[in-house]
Amino acid sequence: MWFKFTKMHGLGNDFMMVDLITQTGQIYPETVPALADRRFGIGFDQLLIVERPTRPDVDFRYRILNADGSEVENCGNGARCFARFVFDQHLTGKRHIRVETMAGLMELQLTDERDVIVDMGEPILEPQRIPFNATEFATEYQLELPETGPITLGAVSMGNPHAVLRVEDVDTAPVAEWGPVIERCEAFPRKVNVGFMQIVNEHHIRLRVFERGTGETLACGTGACAAVVSGQLRGWLKPGVTVSLPGGDLRIDWDGQGPVKMTGPATTVYEGRVNIERK
Repeated sequence: MWFKFTKMHGLGNDFMMVDLITQTGQIYPETVPALADRRFGIGFDQLLIVERPTRPDVDFRYRILNADGSEVENCGNGARCFARFVFDQHLTGKRHIRVETMAGLMELQLTDERDVIVDMGEPILEPQRIPFNATEFATEYQLELPETGPITLGAVSMGNPHAVLRVEDVDTAPVAEWGPVIERCEAFPRKVNVGFMQIVNEHHIRLRVFERGTGETLACGTGACAAVVSGQLRGWLKPGVTVSLPGGDLRIDWDGQGPVKMTGPATTVYEGRVNIERK
């Protein structure tokens, strides 16, 4: 079956956008890896699917499939691309958009400068809700894995689970070695995204993120939010933080109690058509 799609990115974190409101059909998880292949397919970190909402007070439903076909709860960079996509494709004329995700409702706002502000909701810190195997909340946890030795991390969910490690220099951080080990460790029953954070000053960090089901990406919106929350809880950061990722900068605002706000760009690369067949 042929589908129209749009290729987009948020600071280099790239997506295939598919509208299943004006188009009919279904995309099955087993077809996603071939589409995500950067040599033989379209190439992307995640596939984002636009669907009709299931409730009257919401504008859209939003589904996220990783490059390996697994479905996940949330994606901050994807949310910005989602808002830009539905507005540019004339699926809505609203600049303030409410969407359903696996993680709950999300509020998106398009600015006049073509940035998108995303209300990411309140961070989840209770270990059982992240989920993370700990008996009670702490700002830091200790893990010891055979491949890494003892490590200290913060655990935060932004609708999806994140482990945040502080490093002296992100350029030399063991992202490729430790990322997949921590992602799959038993302490995180549903796997975890792993952030490697360097503190520049109390309002600026550098960050690299190893995303579960995808690997290291150029940017991760939920990872940026989780890193800032963990950094503030650990006393290293103050409200209003610029997060410098390999693909560019995001602005993260959190007052220490309410929802986390993320501001950043969303860019359209090209549009096309692809035949997606279930084998």
